[in-house]
Amino acid sequence: MLSSLVIAAILLLTRLTDAWGTLGHETVAWIAQSYVSSDTKDAVQTILDSKASDYMANVSTWADSFRYSDGAAWSAPLHYIDANDSPPESCSVDFNRDCGDAGCSVSAIVNYTSILLDDESKASLKLDAMRFIIHFVGDLHQPLHDEALDVGGNTINVTYDGDDTNLHHIWDTEIVEQLADGQDAEAFAKNLTAAIKAGGYGWDASTWLTGASLNDTKATAMTWASEANAYVCSDVLAAGVDAVEEGDLSGTYYTAHYDVARIQLARAGYRLGAWLNLIYTGQTGA
Repeated sequence: MLSSLVIAAILLLTRLTDAWGTLGHETVAWIAQSYVSSDTKDAVQTILDSKASDYMANVSTWADSFRYSDGAAWSAPLHYIDANDSPPESCSVDFNRDCGDAGCSVSAIVNYTSILLDDESKASLKLDAMRFIIHFVGDLHQPLHDEALDVGGNTINVTYDGDDTNLHHIWDTEIVEQLADGQDAEAFAKNLTAAIKAGGYGWDASTWLTGASLNDTKATAMTWASEANAYVCSDVLAAGVDAVEEGDLSGTYYTAHYDVARIQLARAGYRLGAWLNLIYTGQTGA
């Protein structure tokens, strides 16, 4: 039997996976850039001290790098909320049950939103808050960042395109890369943004901001987390753990479930842009 110290070490190491990977996070940020108002864009660029065309995309993975730096381990739990549910039979997220004492993605979004809303916040605090918000809204939309089972799928061993990896990693990276089909983040985001505006794939973006409000940031973030978590039961682990540990998931599994990654990337970018608009203009602008 593994000792408690060994188990703790495993849990720490397996939680180092990046939600969506670089391509996914940059795609979310590029989509958001398409939806921010001119006033919001000015505010964000001022905080980030950047006039670059990819001003949000180029900081979208900063939070993943930051947590590896000296003294930043405290930020690791903020990348996820561990839903202690029972997929595939039952999926649910409960803030009091699932957001630990060290915090979680939901509490982080609440905290960093409040910093951005506070005119008295120091510039250095606002810089970190902006970079965290850009990243954590993306994290929240990856279904396995809203799941505790097998450390969010990190300890579920799978095969993808002939490579041995884990379930969490393929949802972060391989499924997104296969979906992008060679496009870089900017091009991929342009295609997803066009689909949002056209109502492609049956999407109705007018419903994606239902209930979004700065008056209750926790409720808003919990709504988005619960929506993502539901996919763990309906798609990610619909047939159970044993099923995903068999065969190569780049085939029929990908075909059956890639649309979850596509809509969640689109929602994350759309909502991030709208959330920043709410902070700086009081209107979603979407």
